[in-house]
Amino acid sequence: MLLFVFIQICTCLVGKEASVFHSGSERFVLLELKIGDVNKDIYYRDKNGFSNNDYLTLGVDQLPLFGGRTAVQCYEDFMLSFSTKFEAYIGNVIEEISVGLGPSGELRYPAHPSGDGRWKFPGIGEFQCHDKYMMEDLMAVASQEGKPQWGGRDPPDTGCYNSFPSGVPFFEEGNDSFLSDYGRFFLEWYSGKLICHADAILAKAADVLRRRQEEEKSSVMLVAKIGGIYWWYKTSSHPAELTAGYYNTALRDGYDPVASVLSRHGAALHIPCLDMADSETPEKYLCSPEGLRRQIHDVSKKWTLHVTGRNTSERFDKMGLRQIRENCVQPNGDTLRSFTFCRMNEKIFRVENWNNFVPFIRQMSADM
Repeated sequence: MLLFVFIQICTCLVGKEASVFHSGSERFVLLELKIGDVNKDIYYRDKNGFSNNDYLTLGVDQLPLFGGRTAVQCYEDFMLSFSTKFEAYIGNVIEEISVGLGPSGELRYPAHPSGDGRWKFPGIGEFQCHDKYMMEDLMAVASQEGKPQWGGRDPPDTGCYNSFPSGVPFFEEGNDSFLSDYGRFFLEWYSGKLICHADAILAKAADVLRRRQEEEKSSVMLVAKIGGIYWWYKTSSHPAELTAGYYNTALRDGYDPVASVLSRHGAALHIPCLDMADSETPEKYLCSPEGLRRQIHDVSKKWTLHVTGRNTSERFDKMGLRQIRENCVQPNGDTLRSFTFCRMNEKIFRVENWNNFVPFIRQMSADM
């Protein structure tokens, strides 16, 4: 098992190489911002018209809106630039490359935007498909299904960002719920767009690395992150996961199609919440980080995926560090391929925290 203390390889690679790479990728960012000033629909949009510019909407993946190029082509340009500028490091210093697939690098919709005050834990979040490109796609798919009336809207009665699932009709079990014909159609389309996005981006990344590795005879692993949506996990509908794009309910495994795509492209699955236990979460919000981890581990075994992970919260206490170690090295011998320690800051150097952290690193190193 590899242990990564720093979250970004670029924090260690400074100077001319990093500067050249940055200037090359900056052109796409500036183009995106320029177009976004005029056309807000290149970003995700909620039902109230608020946009989120953390990541381009999936609706523009295959549309030539960026100087005649599609979003997927621009992502590929970025990958090619990276592989060229960091060629000397790939396969030796750089052993894993995390491919950003959504907000915060995670394969998900920005359904729980905590930064601008719209959402706070443990709200169920909102569906993010109200830009014109996603709505046009929904209408086209609904027409193909012979149900054009399903294409003009997302589900009614889905609550708002900070709703709880009880009393929200779509996330209960009535006629217009997630179990209805329309509910299944919408959720399959919504989650399916996310799966197609991962497939397209990982295919480009795998192709770029394959060419590089054939030339250099080096080896590096692609990694894809998913979000740790653990609240309301014990409900039938798993509403917070549904709004994030994981069609995962008590009756359906929403992580199996994700694992299938990663397996096809030889990518590892990166999971959060390795520091969390059910007993540390509010019982009334029906949380289960442990249940989520078990489910993800099961599908990873099924598809023979390497698993990597990270902590979600700032943890320097003995209990949190012990929880991380136990989740990285299972009693049955299953071991994560790598672990990234996140949320490092000056607090780590406080005497008590440092005295906890040093033995933790030694133990993790011994577990390798």
